[in-house]
Amino acid sequence: MNEYGLEENAFINSLVGEGTTFNGEITLDGLLRIDGDYLGTITTPGTVLVGKSGRAESTIHAGTIVIGGIVKGNIFSTEKVVILSTGLLIGNITAPRLIVEEGVLLHGNCVIQKKPADQETSPEEPGSAESGEKPEEKAADLEHTWKPQEV
Repeated sequence: MNEYGLEENAFINSLVGEGTTFNGEITLDGLLRIDGDYLGTITTPGTVLVGKSGRAESTIHAGTIVIGGIVKGNIFSTEKVVILSTGLLIGNITAPRLIVEEGVLLHGNCVIQKKPADQETSPEEPGSAESGEKPEEKAADLEHTWKPQEV
């Protein structure tokens, strides 16, 4: 694994290089690295990497998203989101896993869930309509069982 949390042999098949400005919609199957300026929408089951010099004003739908630069927009991940210490995110995150290094600037909401937002819960899962337990009741139960420790 390298500093971005990617396999050493990861193949970058798309690149917005430093000094490049690109506006539009990108749909790919693989790894996209942004080191320049990008404005638009990104969709991939693979990985999106915004390098330290990268700036993206974008909605990103990807398997893994690694932010080392600046991202303004909402991001949706089916695997994980990694925000490096040099990263800045202004937007919302929906992902099953979130890794944030010390020093990150993050302004937005984070929803950590095991399934992508577009998939419905199955009837046997707690919190589903058929289980009889409402999500608000479940959240109230968690508030009573978890208490932060004083340091």
